[in-house]
Amino acid sequence: MDYIWIYIIAAVVVLLVIAGLLYWRVHKRVAEAEARQKSKLKKQMTSNIAHELRTPVTTIRGYLETLIACPDMPQDKKQEFIEKAYSQTIRLTELITDMSLISKMEEKSSKFQKENIDLYTVANEVFDEFSGRIAAQNVKVENKLSAGTVLTGNKTLVYTIIKNLVENSLKYAGNDITIHLECYSSIDKFCYLTYYDTGTGVPAEHLDQIFERFYRIEEGRTRDVGGSGLGLSIVKNAVKFHGGDIRVINRQWGGLQFFFSLRKQED
Repeated sequence: MDYIWIYIIAAVVVLLVIAGLLYWRVHKRVAEAEARQKSKLKKQMTSNIAHELRTPVTTIRGYLETLIACPDMPQDKKQEFIEKAYSQTIRLTELITDMSLISKMEEKSSKFQKENIDLYTVANEVFDEFSGRIAAQNVKVENKLSAGTVLTGNKTLVYTIIKNLVENSLKYAGNDITIHLECYSSIDKFCYLTYYDTGTGVPAEHLDQIFERFYRIEEGRTRDVGGSGLGLSIVKNAVKFHGGDIRVINRQWGGLQFFFSLRKQED
């Protein structure tokens, strides 16, 4: 009988060793797969950044080379080239700033200080920033947030969330639209918000990809209207920083509608 127990214990030990080896092997393969995926994403990101930087840099260089090569160019033409080159430097600055913000959120999120934020006030500050464009495009603003809707977070990032959503509507949704922001529920330490415009929306096949960096529904779309092509990616990362998630749909009556959540306070 004693030998039987020895055999049983030995068998159990062998099984545990085998299980451990299998676990280690599976874990190693998963880690290797994750490392390959991260490497692939980094290479893709590097390629995308190089592509996005190349356009404004090439454009600026072209204008400057023309100005240097043609010193007798009419003054009005010189001024036109200078203004076009300047507009490209603005785009280049926006691109670098947005890439830096995304990198900071992903790698150094602890650097963002948190404080109590009144969402209603922040939203009004965004609408004030765009008041000129809102008036020019005959856009109706509906800020349905209640004063005193407070969360603990980073004001810059919360401002950036709302700013990029509004800017996205002003660029792509068209004129004579309504933009709407409200908190439709506030439970379980979260604010559940929705933002929509009554514009043109996007084709359904693109909805799952509009949060990707540099994703364009039409090639050249972002370049034509300005911006870095990173706005909605920044929105997604900023929402994630605040413990929430975000999704988007085409409204039945036209336009895009975003649903997102922000944690009101830390656990």
